[in-house]
Amino acid sequence: MIISMSVIIAASTLYFVFSEGIDAQLEEKVFVTHTGAIVKTTGEIIDPLYVASTMEFDPMKYLREFNYGRVSQLPDGTTLREFTIIAEDDKVMEISPGVFFNVWTFNGTVPGPTIRVTEGDFVRIKFINNGSREHTMHFHGIHPAEMDGVFEPVGPGGQFTYEWFADPVGVHPYHCHIMPLEEHIARGLYGVYIVDPKEGRPIADEMIMVLNGFDTDFDTENNFYAANTIPFYYQHHPIQINTNELIRVYVVNMLEFDPINNLHLHGNLYYYYPTGTDTVPSTYTDMITLSQTERGIMEFEYKYPGKYLFHAHKVEFSEKGWIGIFIVKDNPDQKSQTEIEYGT
Repeated sequence: MIISMSVIIAASTLYFVFSEGIDAQLEEKVFVTHTGAIVKTTGEIIDPLYVASTMEFDPMKYLREFNYGRVSQLPDGTTLREFTIIAEDDKVMEISPGVFFNVWTFNGTVPGPTIRVTEGDFVRIKFINNGSREHTMHFHGIHPAEMDGVFEPVGPGGQFTYEWFADPVGVHPYHCHIMPLEEHIARGLYGVYIVDPKEGRPIADEMIMVLNGFDTDFDTENNFYAANTIPFYYQHHPIQINTNELIRVYVVNMLEFDPINNLHLHGNLYYYYPTGTDTVPSTYTDMITLSQTERGIMEFEYKYPGKYLFHAHKVEFSEKGWIGIFIVKDNPDQKSQTEIEYGT
């Protein structure tokens, strides 16, 4: 009896050791990182669904990339802008070195593409759900009730066409509006929708900054914070701008699980236009505080060359990734926007 039990225990021990060895081999994954490196890891991979769907995201490209759609005209002369947006929920992204997280995406990125139109345009969005869950697109702005993306869930493999006239002028978020809503937003189903005024805005170096974060241990508290998804990215890859050049930043706070976020600019102040719906700024400041989906337009020029920080003035956020640098290069031959307007 004792001999039999010993044999069983020994066999069980060998089984579990052998099984653990197999599991360890199976757990090793190959990823292409956001810096382009190919790595193997058996380390921390946060809730991936299909690790083969690893994605690469370039925050510097996203910063100045605007999607104007396929442009044509309706019979009455109205400009038609058509977009195709595909939702997926099987992507794995390296959101911080060695940390891989299952993100949910519009057109394969977090945030989704920046959709840009002009006031009065007819907007047509062909939405395709290639995910394994129900998803929608809910746009902030003015549109018919049936285009709101709340009561019309789109199931896996389904499609829906959203249509409306672009209104009002400003910068607006879009996001999935399926319950549990906090999960769909926290995992990345959001983007920016810009409606330009018909008369346009002054020429500027324009940028998109989506303030976001990731809860990688699923305790409804964020572990990483960023502007445009990758913590510390713009600190390690500073944004190049010029002196005496108008900079326009469309800023949108999409941070889940924290009630506020903010943005502080060093060595300068900016004119701030809440939601971008007015052509007159509401304030001239160096810091704004935003609740979720609150947004606006910042405009500023740097007089002096050098290195300047921008970051959350909520210190926890900046120390966990929401921080960046502007490298301002001297451009003595370029007049400022003020000089152009007043002929000085």
